[in-house]
Amino acid sequence: MSEERTDRDRIEDEAGAESEGTSSLNQGEGSAEDPALNDSSDKGHSPGLDLGDALASDEAEDGASRPTEDSPSEDSADPEPLSPEAQDSGDAAESTSDIAPKGDGGVAEAKAEPEEEEPVHEMTFTEHLNELRVRLVRCIVAAFVGLLVCYAFAEQLFMMLMQPLITLLEPSGGSLIYTGLPEAFFTHLKVAAIAGLFVASPYIFYQLWMFIAPGLYEGERKYMIPIALCSALCFVSGALFGYYVVFPFGFQFFLGYASDVIKPMPSVREYFSFSTSMLFAFGFIFELPLFMFFLSILGIVTHQTLRKYRKFAILGSFVVAAVLTPPDVVSQTLMAGPLCILYEIGIWVAYAFGKKRKESPAEDDATAEAKG
Repeated sequence: MSEERTDRDRIEDEAGAESEGTSSLNQGEGSAEDPALNDSSDKGHSPGLDLGDALASDEAEDGASRPTEDSPSEDSADPEPLSPEAQDSGDAAESTSDIAPKGDGGVAEAKAEPEEEEPVHEMTFTEHLNELRVRLVRCIVAAFVGLLVCYAFAEQLFMMLMQPLITLLEPSGGSLIYTGLPEAFFTHLKVAAIAGLFVASPYIFYQLWMFIAPGLYEGERKYMIPIALCSALCFVSGALFGYYVVFPFGFQFFLGYASDVIKPMPSVREYFSFSTSMLFAFGFIFELPLFMFFLSILGIVTHQTLRKYRKFAILGSFVVAAVLTPPDVVSQTLMAGPLCILYEIGIWVAYAFGKKRKESPAEDDATAEAKG
C-alpha cells in the first residue's frame, strides 16, 4: 500500500509539473488573444487535478502531436474568420475592382465619374473690363484698316450706294444735291467707313464672340469660329436684301408723291443717313436665326418655347419694323415680313441644334399613354 501510494504521489507530481508547464505556455500565447482562454487554462490545470484527468490530458497531447491520415494538415485547415473591419475593407476592394479597369502593372485605377464641364478660368470683373477694352481696340483697328482700304474706292462705292435712287430720279430729271461745301467730302469718307465695317465684319464679329467665350463651356467654344463667320454672312446678306429688294420698292413709294409742283431733290447727307440706317437695320435683323441658335445650344430656349410664343413674335416683328423704318406701310411690311420668316427659320434651327430637354418620368408616362 505504501509503494502504490508512493507511485501515485510520484505520478501526480509529474502530471502537476507538466500541467504547470502547459498552462504557462498557454498563458504566454493566449494572453494577447483572449483573457478567457488563460482563465480556462488555469482552471483546467488546477492543483486538484486527479490522476485520470492527468493521464487523459497526456494521451490527448500525444495524439495531437502525432498527425494521422484522417486529421487534416495545417495547410488545409479552415481560415480564421475575418474581423468586421477586414470584411468591410475586402468588400470595398472587390467593389472597386469590379467597377474600375485594370491599369499598368495590374493596379486598379479608379474610374472618374463624368462631371459637367466647367469654364477653364473664371475671370474677375476687372479682367472682364480689360478683355472688353482689348477686344474693342482690335475692332477699331480692324475698322480703321478697312476704311483705309475702301477709301481708295470711295467714288465707286458712293455711286453704288446712290444708284437705287438715281435710277428712279433720272426719268423725271431729278438729282441729288448737297448744301454744304464739305458735305460731299464727308459723305465719301462715311461711305468708305461703312464699307470698311462690312469688309472687316468677320474679324469684328469674331472678337465680339470671343469676348463671350470665357463664360462658355469647352464643348460650346467650338462653335465660336463658325458663329463668327455666319454672323458676318447674315449681316452682309441682310444689307444686300435691303439694298436690292427694299430700296427699289421703298424709294418708288416715296417718289410716287412727286408732281409738277413738288420736285424730289434729296440731299446727299439725308439720303446717306437714311440708306445706311436701313442697311444696318436689315443686317441686324438677319442675325435673328443665329441668335436663336446660340440661345438654343446654351439651353436657354427650346423650339417648343419659340413655337409657343410665335404670335407674340409676329407682333413684335411689326413693332420693331415700325421703329426701325420710316412711318409708312411699305417699309414696315418689307421689314416685318422677312423678320417673321427669319423667326420661323430660327425655330427649325433650334429644333435641329438645340439642347434636348430631359422629360420627367411623369411626362414620359403621359407620352407613352398618349401613344398607346
